[in-house]
Amino acid sequence: MPAMSFSDASLSEAVYGQPPLELAEVPDDAVQLSPLIPGSARLEDVAPASLERLDILAPAGTIERRYVLALALRALRPGGRLTALAPKDRGGARIAKELAAFGCVPTESARRHHRISVLDRPETLTNLEEAIGEGGPRHIDNLALCTQAGIFSYDRLDPGSALLLANLPPLSGRGADFGSGLGILARAVLASQKVTELTLIDIDRRAVEMAARNVGDPRAILRWADIRAGGLGLARLDFVVMNPPFHDGGSEDQALGQSFITRAAEALRPGGILWLTANTHLPYEAPLNAAFKAVALKASAGGYKVYEARR
Repeated sequence: MPAMSFSDASLSEAVYGQPPLELAEVPDDAVQLSPLIPGSARLEDVAPASLERLDILAPAGTIERRYVLALALRALRPGGRLTALAPKDRGGARIAKELAAFGCVPTESARRHHRISVLDRPETLTNLEEAIGEGGPRHIDNLALCTQAGIFSYDRLDPGSALLLANLPPLSGRGADFGSGLGILARAVLASQKVTELTLIDIDRRAVEMAARNVGDPRAILRWADIRAGGLGLARLDFVVMNPPFHDGGSEDQALGQSFITRAAEALRPGGILWLTANTHLPYEAPLNAAFKAVALKASAGGYKVYEARR
């Protein structure tokens, strides 16, 4: 799903993420700006000094959070209202100081293990461009890829993907990469000339944008979508590769990987193959055996495992 252009909505109120309803009274017509909600507008595209109000569930990562806060302040008109909140132990305790460093005077409160900072944007702001530059897209040498803070494993090759790459054979036909991230697995898959088409799907718009830069192969199709929601329109694929997430909002959620397995089984043809990597402790054996005719453990090392499952 393509991102909605902010100009499509003649609104002056926006929201980033999904703040708890009991902590932030978000207007019903507020435009969603989160890169993790497919179809949302891009905060980066909001015209400077155009918003009357913006409510933010701030990210946990410091670089990502400062980037979002700086873009939010740039988007607000002088006097516009910003509410930024997060769990205390996931960045909330730092928000007020970070806003003060941008030249703001926030009022801070604590409720339900969250810290909530509220302010009216001052006329003069400082240090915004530094934070925006640090948190924006960039090339990282150790991966030799374009990346951005906030994307899964944005500054390193995660061990699960490394184990899968070390055990993945050349593939062929039509396939998909579920939770494709920066496109690291996709690049390896597309190294096989026998692959005719590869659909990369990720819930993070930033990952899709970076993968578009990193993959650069006419056989690749990139999609911004929530795999859990279904309706992917994929059928009779020859293969699926995946390193499924198992955290949602900072908490472990094993249902995420299980839903990825279900969607892969739906998308594969009879005899099609799933290659999956995961942390060793995640109990994916039962859903794999329920959805596939044959399941084989291909590797286990360093706290990770790789399975091949045949439909």
